[in-house]
Order: sequence, then C-alpha cells, then structure tokens
Amino acid sequence: MAVQVFKVPDSIRKNAKFSFCPGCDHGVAVRLVAKVIDELNLREKTILAASVGCSVTLYDFINVDSVEAPHGRAVAEATGIKRACPDKFVFTYQGDGDFASIGLAESMHAALRGENISAICINNTTYGMTGGQLGPTTLLGQKTTTSPTGRNREYYGYPIKIAEHIALCDGTAFSARVSLDTVANIRKAEQAIKKAFEVQLKGLGFGFVEILSTCPTNWKMSPDKAHERVRNEMMPVFKPGIYKDVTEG
Repeated sequence: MAVQVFKVPDSIRKNAKFSFCPGCDHGVAVRLVAKVIDELNLREKTILAASVGCSVTLYDFINVDSVEAPHGRAVAEATGIKRACPDKFVFTYQGDGDFASIGLAESMHAALRGENISAICINNTTYGMTGGQLGPTTLLGQKTTTSPTGRNREYYGYPIKIAEHIALCDGTAFSARVSLDTVANIRKAEQAIKKAFEVQLKGLGFGFVEILSTCPTNWKMSPDKAHERVRNEMMPVFKPGIYKDVTEG
C-alpha cells in the first residue's frame, strides 16, 4: 500500500508560481506557515498582513484574505485588523529589515501592548529584495552593497537580536528563533510557528518567530554553502531556541 509522506498544503494556492530566488528559504517558510494554517483549520478566519520586501508577494501563494502594508507597518496594520475584527486570526510575514529596522517601533510596541496577533520574521542578514544592503541583523564583518568593507561596530553598531528583544516585552506570550538548514530544524520551526499561532488562539498575547534564512543571491553563494553559513556564522550569534513561552511553567 502506498503511503503519502508529503503533500502541498491545502492553503497554498493551486498552480502558485513562487517568485523567490533559487535556493532561498522563503519557500520552505511559506510552506510551513500554510501547513500550520491547515492543521489548525484557520484558513477561513485568517487575515494576513504582508509588508514590503521579499515577503510582499505572500498573498500570491497562501490562499487567505490578505492586505499589503507599507514598509515596516505590517504589525501596525495587523493590530488595527485584530482590534476591529477580534474573532479573526491575524498574522504578519516580514523580513528582518522590515520588522526590526523601519518597523521596529511598531513591532516592539505591539509586543509591549500584548497585541493578540502573531508575527513571522525572516532573518537573512540583508535587505534581499532591494539589492543586498546592510540591515539590522547584518553580522559584524559581513560585506554588503552598503558596507563593502564589512560591518564594523564603531560605525554601524551591533546586529539586533530580535527574538531576545521581543521576549523582554511583557506583552509577549511566545518568542522563538529557529532555522531551516536541516530537516530536524525545519520540524522545530514548524512547531514554533504552531505555538506562536496557538497563543493567539488562546488570547495570551503577542506570538513571534524569527526564522534564520539563506539569501544565496545576495550572499553570492550556492544553496548548500549558504546553509553552511547559517550554521557556522549566523547561529553562533543568533542562537536558536525558545526565549519566552508563557504556556510553560
């Protein structure tokens, strides 16, 4: 008897043509989000706020009601949507530059207020869509189009550790950092996304997942080398783990 071990989530639009670069982890992250939406039976009550960046076309892939936010304002839009429609499930899907640079004030204050929404943030240490500029999570020494000699502490400061900062906000119910570099870590990422969604369903507050992701195009690496960079360079700085979970203890 044939056993199905994998299928495209029902919440992925049929015949969707992904526009992400070859080898980019956005495709895996989108699949995990769609899979969790299916598992929790959320599709008919979900509203997505997608912001400017590589995440902006998410509504082309996930078959839920959605709005497009100006750069950095996805969490602000999600806040308004949830307050106006508290019976809906509301989440954002953003890049690190969007969530933690231009949108940092909106993100932090939503967490501090304990807004009952969920946020997914893809951390690839660069502005991927606009040409690979230095972003808030760019690593020390990392060369980008706007830091051609590498990020130095004296001029640019340190990269922000998003999951830790969000965890410090009293209104945060769940904050975690995960990676997509191995099958085992992909499974952990799915579990974290599910928990961030569940705390919203339980009315516990802000749910957040930071996902360490590759950007082979701007890093100028093959996909396998890019995953090695995630393990060898990103993870020592951005340590994966659960930083806050109000349902535990």
